[in-house]
Formats: sequence, C-alpha cells, structure tokens
Amino acid sequence: MEQSVVSIDVVTLRCWETDSAVRIGIAEREFEPFTGELALPGVLLGRGERLAEAARRAVRTKLGVPAEAIGAVGQLVTFDEPHRDPRGPTLSIAMWAVVAEHTGPADWVEFDAVPPLAFDHNRIVETTRGLLAGLLWKDLTLTRALAGAEFPATRAVDLSTSLHGTRPDPANLNRTLAAIPGLERTGERRRVKATGRPAVVWAFGETEH
Repeated sequence: MEQSVVSIDVVTLRCWETDSAVRIGIAEREFEPFTGELALPGVLLGRGERLAEAARRAVRTKLGVPAEAIGAVGQLVTFDEPHRDPRGPTLSIAMWAVVAEHTGPADWVEFDAVPPLAFDHNRIVETTRGLLAGLLWKDLTLTRALAGAEFPATRAVDLSTSLHGTRPDPANLNRTLAAIPGLERTGERRRVKATGRPAVVWAFGETEH
C-alpha cells in the first residue's frame, strides 16, 4: 500500500504591542505546486523529526522568522483528506506557534482578512481558529505566549475578539481571567488609549510557567 506523506502546517500567531488583534503569518510559495500563491508555512516531516521541531523549521524557513523569535509551539488537529495535495496523499498536522517581535518578509493578516490560500489552508485556518479560541484562557502555554506575563485588560479583549470573532462580555471575561491559576488582578492601571479610563493590569505569578 502506498504510504501517505506527513506535512506540518503552522498557524503562526502574533499579537505585538502595535497590533490591535491577533495576526497570522502567510507567505508566497517558492516551489510547485501553487508556486507564487500565498500559504501557511509548511514542511514535510523529516524522518525522526519531532513535530515541534518541524513546526519551528517551517516558521523559520517559510516566514523568515528568526529562531530566537519563535516562542511556544503546540499541536492542534490532523487533516487527512486524501486529495488535499495534488502531489499525492498527504496528511497535514496543523500546529500553532507564537512569535515575538522581529523584522521579516512574511505577510501578517487578521483572521477575518485571510486571502485565498493554497491547498486547503483556508479550511485549516477556519478550523483551527475555533480550536485556538477554545484553548485561550485554558491552555496556559498558549495564553501566556499570546498575552505575555502581564497585560492590560484591553489586550485580553483583543485576544478574545480575534479568536472568537465577537467581542466578549466584560463581566464574563473578568470572571474567566480571575479563574486562571496563577493569574492575578494587580493594583496597576495602564493607559492604552488617548481617551477613556486606564485599563486594569493582570499578571501571572513568578512560579507559573
């Protein structure tokens, strides 16, 4: 029986100080198939290569992100439609990665502004958005990577809105944040907009990782 090839496709996330929403990285493909078309960063899994290692390699080589700027990485879901790749049967293991500020050639777009992508990458983005929304505030590795060790409440609103597609109810969001292990509401307030009240600041304790 012919064996399927395994590809690692990465939904690469950023939410920098200058961003008002989560953005995902895409870039033009250099090789066939779909040369010149936009796609998520992806690589074929090497023999003996760990998934996280392959994901970091994809982000580094396809988006031009320096290795030191690639933070946490995690696994999401597998796409096994046998005709998703014109080269032959290819399983796609979708991963997530969060990157820190850097300079590079990739395009960064919000979830609601993703253009047509090669392969089934639009489906991957649509499916993983819902999965990421479910992980936000529950998976501490993803949450800390996106939000940071400390963050104003406005950033929590931006993260929730980006992944869920709707603005969260403030009272419900506050209850969610208050229930996260190791996360505390500080006495600090931070002005993030020219008008309006300064935002409450939340911070993870030193022992939380």
